[in-house]
Amino acid sequence: MKKKIVSIILLSICLCLAVPSHNTSAKSNVLEDLLCAVVISTPEVVLDIGDSYTLFALSTDGGKVTYKSSNSKVASVSSYGVIDAKKKGSVTITARRKKAKATCHVTVRETTIKLSKKTITLDCGEMTGITATTSNGKAVKWKSSRPGIAKVSEKGLVTALKPGVCSVTASIDGSKTVCNVTVAEPQILLSSDDVTLFKGQTYKLTAEVSSKRPVVYKSKKKSVATVSEDGTITAVKHGSAVITATVDGVRVSCNVTVESPEITLASDEITLGKGEKTTIKAKVSSGRLPTWTTSNSSVVRVDKKSGQITAVSKGKAYVYASEDGAKARCRVYVK
Repeated sequence: MKKKIVSIILLSICLCLAVPSHNTSAKSNVLEDLLCAVVISTPEVVLDIGDSYTLFALSTDGGKVTYKSSNSKVASVSSYGVIDAKKKGSVTITARRKKAKATCHVTVRETTIKLSKKTITLDCGEMTGITATTSNGKAVKWKSSRPGIAKVSEKGLVTALKPGVCSVTASIDGSKTVCNVTVAEPQILLSSDDVTLFKGQTYKLTAEVSSKRPVVYKSKKKSVATVSEDGTITAVKHGSAVITATVDGVRVSCNVTVESPEITLASDEITLGKGEKTTIKAKVSSGRLPTWTTSNSSVVRVDKKSGQITAVSKGKAYVYASEDGAKARCRVYVK
C-alpha cells in the first residue's frame, strides 16, 4: 500500500514537472505577440493627386511589416510602403506585424486650377494665350468645345476662327475650369451702299473692317456689273446688280445701277443730195461713242463707228445712234 502511494506521488510529481514546461512555451509565444509593436513614421499625410509618399514602419521584433490601404482607388500602397495618391478622398494605411499594427491617415486633396483669363473676346484671326496654375504644379490639358469657332493649342494658345461663342476647358485629375470665348462678328463699313454708273464706268468700292481681315467681293449679276478682288466695280450694261463684301461670314452689300445713257443728236432731220456726205454730231451721257446704223442702206449708208452718212439714192431713211440700249434717230431725205 505504501509502495502504491509512493508511486502515485512520484507520478504526480513527474506530471507536475512536465506540464509547467509546456505551458511556459505557449505563454512565451503569446507574450512575444503581445510584446510585438509596430512603429510608423507618421500618423497623417496630406497629398495631391499624382503624388507619391514613402511610409516607413518597423516592428519591435525586427520582422517584416505588411501594408494595406482601406481604399486603393483613392490611394494605394505597395509592399514597401510607397503610397500613390490617385483621386480626391481619404484612406487609412495600415502597417501590420502579427497582431500588432499602426495606421496612417492619408488625405488626397482635389487639384485646383486657376486661369489667367475667365472670359475672352476676340476678332476672327486674333490669338491670345491663357495660362493655368494648378495646386500640384502639373500641366493641364486644353480643349475647345467648338474648335470651328476657336481652337486651343496644347500650350493654351486660343485662335479665333469664325464668329460665335465657345468655351475652352483646362482639366487635370478630374478637375476642370472653363474660360468663355466670344469671337465677335466683324463690323464692315463700305465707302458706298448705292452706286450709279454708265456702261464702261468704274467705281472703287472700299471697306473698313473692325477685325482688319480681308474682304471678299462678289457680284450677284456679272452681266450688269463685275467687281475685282480689290473692290473695283465695272459697269457692263444697263440694269441693276448687288455687290457683296463678306468677312468671316458677315456680309454687307452695295446696290449698283447701270443707267441707260441718253443720246442727243445735233439734228433730227437732214436733206442730202445724191452722193453727198455728212456727219451728225451725237452727245452720249455716258461719254461713250454710239454705234451707227441705217434703216435703208439703198438710200443712205452710214459708217458704223464714225457716223458719216452717204446719200446713195433718192428716198427717205433713218439713221440711228445706239449705245447700251439707248437709241436716237435722224430722218434723212435724199433728193
